[in-house]
Amino acid sequence: MNKYIILFFGVLPLLVSCNQPQNQLSKEDKKDGWQLLFDGSTTNGWHKFNGNDSVLGWVVEDQCLVALGEGGDIGGDIVSNQKYKNFELKWEWKIESYGNSGVMYHVIENEKFGAPYLTGPEYQMIDDFDFPQELADWQMTGADYAMHIADPDKKIIKNAGEWNTSRIVFDNGHVEHWLNGAKIVEFEAWTDKWFELKNSGKWKSAPEYGLAQKGHICLQDHGSKTWFKNIKIKELPDKHESYNLFNGKNLDGWEKYGNEKWYVKDGVIIAENGPDKEYGYLATRRYYDDFDLSLEFKQIRDGNSGLFFRSLLEDTKISGWQVEIAPPGNDTGGVYESYGRGWLIQIPEEKEEILNYGEWNTLRVKLNDSKINTWLNGKQMIELEDDKIGQGVGRIALQIHSNADIKIMFRNIKLEELGDDRRN
Repeated sequence: MNKYIILFFGVLPLLVSCNQPQNQLSKEDKKDGWQLLFDGSTTNGWHKFNGNDSVLGWVVEDQCLVALGEGGDIGGDIVSNQKYKNFELKWEWKIESYGNSGVMYHVIENEKFGAPYLTGPEYQMIDDFDFPQELADWQMTGADYAMHIADPDKKIIKNAGEWNTSRIVFDNGHVEHWLNGAKIVEFEAWTDKWFELKNSGKWKSAPEYGLAQKGHICLQDHGSKTWFKNIKIKELPDKHESYNLFNGKNLDGWEKYGNEKWYVKDGVIIAENGPDKEYGYLATRRYYDDFDLSLEFKQIRDGNSGLFFRSLLEDTKISGWQVEIAPPGNDTGGVYESYGRGWLIQIPEEKEEILNYGEWNTLRVKLNDSKINTWLNGKQMIELEDDKIGQGVGRIALQIHSNADIKIMFRNIKLEELGDDRRN
């Protein structure tokens, strides 16, 4: 009889734990800054990728957010309404037999991108044991998909249909993946090593993959029924870094777009039109969000150029915003949008004389969320606040204009990222 009592009381805690309320924050969680991304009863806070508030193909059942497996390579994923930059993300999940899913972050919503994985790194979730096709190491659960494999000596993975606990830490470029209490992936984003890995594998034909500093959290429906619960996130503080974007020697850290001439001589970047006199860009290989940037420029011939920010490039087609650098009388320091609205703000006529044509000028640009200020040779040129700019992401780029005979020089390109304590 005692044996049965022991068995009964051994099972009782298990039964009780299965019926405990899920998707709640403890007092300690709240004090520590955690927030729920799923309330346990609705799909509030989520929407279809590149879509409206619809979350078709997802339901809430038994306190779980469930992908029904109606999606595929494209079309079934949902993303958080809010964007996140630095964070710690935790969730519990299980997947059906032979299943495939994942969680992505820093996802960009834009009509240029047909699927979240073209921009957002993915924590892979898959049936390691019985998936019907052979899996490479970079495709298995816990991997930074197609980039960094999970440590097989530390990895503890449950069978399909059983609950796992996962965690992603993204802390100012330092990334960790955890699975069932063990750290299984660790790397630094945006280093030379990271770019070498990105450009040598699956993502070499996805130029914007993994570059965003801020974006949506994405839950993937890859054609398998998948259950999520206890999804919670804690935002981490920004750190600010200062960079010399140009090393004075070569174009390391920059990428050329178009056939125009960009080269380094005597410690300066020189831009000239090629024989076709088309648009050309020299863009940073990584994105920058909020910053205080200064550079010096000298217009040798014409000088129709610009400094683009939060901009996306496809060959020489650019989508973003430009601080104008132009010949006299053409609004150097004003802001122009290439998305279609054109000039957002031009400089007052009396400030045209601040430009020293044919001499070195200093341009300063401060970008803080939706606010932008520019200065030329120490004089403020414009102040602008624009919601669309606030939503933008992308590279910094120097431009050479088409249909002209241009030669312009740049040097001393310095950028300070604005962290939480440097934004005012």
